[in-house]
Amino acid sequence: MKQIHAIIERAQDGTYSVYCKDEMFSGMGATIEEAKTDMMRQMKVYKEFAMKEGFAYQEFLDGEYSIEYSIDALSLMNYYVKSGIFSLASLERITGINQKQLWAYTTGTKPRKAQRDKILSGLFNLSKDLDAVFA
Repeated sequence: MKQIHAIIERAQDGTYSVYCKDEMFSGMGATIEEAKTDMMRQMKVYKEFAMKEGFAYQEFLDGEYSIEYSIDALSLMNYYVKSGIFSLASLERITGINQKQLWAYTTGTKPRKAQRDKILSGLFNLSKDLDAVFA
């Protein structure tokens, strides 16, 4: 089975993009789910067009493949704050960064390396706790 790596990023306008690292497919949407769905639709449309026109296309589109997604910490944080799953207060407890500063990061301010590392560390520790639930 073909493994595809796709990257999720938040655009400056607040939308999300998904693009394959080693393939030519991408998608856009107001949410991460919409962007993923758009990319899958683009893959299907591409294959159908190539078949109709007699063009060669990637073999994996005929078989089974899986997509592994990666997202940067700030895009993830922004997404979950906007969706109401995380609050700035909970992120403050997880990261040790005050809510006002976190709000600035979710609205486009780029954190310094030390702050970015605190965010990554806090989210990583949360991830380890969540992984332990299913162990």
